[in-house]
Amino acid sequence: MNYEIQEGAIFIADSHYPHHGNAFLELLKKLESGEVVTSQLFLMGDNFDLLFGYNDYIQTFSSEAIALLQTLSQKIEIHYFEGNHDFCLKDIFTNMNVYTRDEQPVVFKLSDKKVAISHGDKYATGFGYDLYCKILRNKTTLTLLKPFEKMIIDNRMKKLALKHICHPFKAFEKRVDEILIHYKNVDLVIEGHFHQGRIIGKYISLPSLACQGEVGVIEEGSMVFKRL
Repeated sequence: MNYEIQEGAIFIADSHYPHHGNAFLELLKKLESGEVVTSQLFLMGDNFDLLFGYNDYIQTFSSEAIALLQTLSQKIEIHYFEGNHDFCLKDIFTNMNVYTRDEQPVVFKLSDKKVAISHGDKYATGFGYDLYCKILRNKTTLTLLKPFEKMIIDNRMKKLALKHICHPFKAFEKRVDEILIHYKNVDLVIEGHFHQGRIIGKYISLPSLACQGEVGVIEEGSMVFKRL
């Protein structure tokens, strides 16, 4: 696919809604009302603290935000890059471009630049994490767990609500170097996942909406971080 990043595109990463504030829900309301305007929205993963497809119960925790996104997808071009907290979403967001971990990164164009976009947990993660992701982010696994869904989901949501997610990443430059080994043929890399809000060379680590309270916006062909 030959996708282009448009001027004014908004990148929202790591909102971890609903446990870590209502910033995500409030921003979706601003987009719906027209207070914030864009023609292109990039949801960079972990915008929900826990959401997955093939399960009605998990959707009850975030029903308002889900409904707003479904409405917005009728009038805004939305690209959703699944994260480690939100996955199997093609079942929920049928009118969006949804990319699984296996389908990431996706290469877009920004003017004359090639830009690779990913949630951020694809590379430099280790075999164990990769295997865990493959097993968990799977329709068969989620279906098999269905008889125990309420107990499992309630327990997980309780733990996630207590998790501290905002902290600086020590030796982040070293991790970026390890990631960029996989991105030699592009001009820019845009990822979330790390909650850092930093630009290191060609690597853009998006801010977390839950932590920094900012999003990424394309202005005059470049990425800027700002509050909306």
